[in-house]
Amino acid sequence: MPDNQIAKALKIAGRYSQNDSAQHKSWVIDQMVRALTDCPETTSGVLGESLEYTEFVADCKAGDDVPETYSWDEGTPP
Repeated sequence: MPDNQIAKALKIAGRYSQNDSAQHKSWVIDQMVRALTDCPETTSGVLGESLEYTEFVADCKAGDDVPETYSWDEGTPP
């Protein structure tokens, strides 16, 4: 994993993780995963999606019985 992806994820954690709201913390986790899976930055400053991100989320949501046993919460920006 390139150092710039790690640095981007750490920057997101440091900048946004102070909010106590569960929805904001979900957003921070989602944005960190996006940084680590090399998602492109959008014009609004948040991270978009990459193939690696969509595969990661699909894997997190998959269960033994159906592909969407669990949910993935993208949260709400702080």
